[in-house]
Amino acid sequence: MNQPKIIVHGGAWAIPDDLREGVLQGVRHAANAGFQILKQGKASLDAVEIAVRILEDNPVFDAGRGSCLNAKGQVEMDAVIMNGRTLAAGAVAGIDCVKNPVSLARMVMEKTKHVLLIGEGAKLFAEEMNVEMVGQDYLVTKYAREELENYRKYEKTVGNLFNNKLSGCDTVGAVAIDCHGNIACATSTGGITAKRVGRVGDAPIVGAGAYCDNLGGGVSATGHGESIIRVSLAHQTVGLMKSGETADDACKMALSDMAERVHGAGGLIAISKNGDIGYHFTTERMAWAYASDDLVTSGLDPGDSEVFSMSKL
Repeated sequence: MNQPKIIVHGGAWAIPDDLREGVLQGVRHAANAGFQILKQGKASLDAVEIAVRILEDNPVFDAGRGSCLNAKGQVEMDAVIMNGRTLAAGAVAGIDCVKNPVSLARMVMEKTKHVLLIGEGAKLFAEEMNVEMVGQDYLVTKYAREELENYRKYEKTVGNLFNNKLSGCDTVGAVAIDCHGNIACATSTGGITAKRVGRVGDAPIVGAGAYCDNLGGGVSATGHGESIIRVSLAHQTVGLMKSGETADDACKMALSDMAERVHGAGGLIAISKNGDIGYHFTTERMAWAYASDDLVTSGLDPGDSEVFSMSKL
């Protein structure tokens, strides 16, 4: 039997100080909830779905409630989930009315013959599955509106938001290994402030925003989506673990390669098939937390590492 573990992230960008406690509490809560699922002997897929749902429900993160607004002031959400044992995956993109996109992505994986549904087709599928639907009054926050107004005022480009580390909003994700050694991953996002309508980033792209394979490990990525897509960041990281690299070294090597090849910044969380945990980021900050042995360890800045007893969270 394997020791179950889960790691989550709440995005890699220049997270401002006024959000610090909110994002740290949020990722700790998500990691704790996912670990409780694993402690019950349930599957890693269940753990990552629960963890990401919690992050989607928390308006401090850019996923679900709290999603960033596109150039027209609209919400367009993306999500993916993957099973490392079977390589089954499901994803949705460009949806604006579902409370928890990650759960709809899992339904795509388990209830259809497809991997990715987008826009109107994803909405029709959600209605067929009777998932919880919500309106813009639930999804859109005051902070998201202010970010869009600031963007318009200063005319920052999408590239500036990430590669110059000035501002922005970003993805959430989770990776888990259960007691049977099965690995799962999930990623969800509300996109980038003021993005072009219809733009899809890395989050729902298998091999970019997330990837897992029991033969190597599992990964969730965050950061500049176009850069992540160009280097297939998550798949590359799993490949490095397959070749024998630790989860931590694989994250560092893959992000270094992305910076060198396409000048992109971002972050990664990972768990290898051996159960070792890795995380690394090349942005100013990344919110992360992992849970094992009834402890939650979390951080935000480089070098951060605070340990908490789950009974005190």
